[in-house]
Amino acid sequence: MSSFVVALDVGGTSMKGGLVSDGGVVLLSERRPTPRADGPEAVVEAIRAFVGDLAASGDGTPAGVGVAVPGLVTPATAVYSANIGWRDVPASAFTALDVPVMLGHDVQTGGLAESVLGAGRGVSDFLFLPIGTGIAGAMIVRGAPYGGASGWGGEIGHIPVFPDGEPCACGQLGCLETYASAASVGRRYSLRSGIPDVRAEQVVTSDDPIAIEVWDEAVEALSLALATYTLLLDPSLIVLGGGLAEAGPALFDPVRTRLVKRLAFRDAPPLVPAALGVDAGMLGAALLGWRAAGRPELGPSWKADVRSAPSVS
Repeated sequence: MSSFVVALDVGGTSMKGGLVSDGGVVLLSERRPTPRADGPEAVVEAIRAFVGDLAASGDGTPAGVGVAVPGLVTPATAVYSANIGWRDVPASAFTALDVPVMLGHDVQTGGLAESVLGAGRGVSDFLFLPIGTGIAGAMIVRGAPYGGASGWGGEIGHIPVFPDGEPCACGQLGCLETYASAASVGRRYSLRSGIPDVRAEQVVTSDDPIAIEVWDEAVEALSLALATYTLLLDPSLIVLGGGLAEAGPALFDPVRTRLVKRLAFRDAPPLVPAALGVDAGMLGAALLGWRAAGRPELGPSWKADVRSAPSVS
């Protein structure tokens, strides 16, 4: 059997791919743009080409392919993605290689990686919540990502934290994502201040009263959502990732304080930063690739030090 798999994490703007050995060594990593503006067929073809190019860079034929994609997904089908526009794309469409392929939801696959290799290692029940352009969660329950009855489990970004609040792009009112995603923090500050194109990190570090108010509302929304999640599923740990988590204490300290206050009759779970950063999805895809190849036992002994991997991007 070959000693590596092809792993690919597909995002709305870029794709990160690599070759990962059965010992968890990232042999090669590369990033390419996602041609979303060219339509779903172009994205499928770009993924297919990327997988082929990565495989050709390895020594021999890969044992399998793992691909993390957004939207509703099963291990065999990319069912639907609003951001990319595809429907019912079979896993086989993503590669011309005659090797087993497994698909996974992008956030759930990142959560799988954090569970096996990162901040959730050794913890059977936790929430992985990456906060970036949007907000979605991976619910790790008894050691495995939980997608619910139809695969939509984990859409925590659309919990209505303020039921009579601002409209969300999803059609609901007062969603967490509308207040606490990185994109929303910047957007809400710009609307109130009249200053265009403000990034979330600028809001977080500003002493402008408008910035302080916008950030306070983001923290409030996040603490409400996390309190709800904690009371429903009793996680051992909450892992925050994504670009906004890079705010560090400016995010973690106030969210932690408010979460403790909201859980009056019980302890709050520890709130910790994700360990794998932008590599979580690709490493999770590698785990899927090895599972497709019939090696589900791989992963727990990996060091997952991707910083040592050569990159061609």
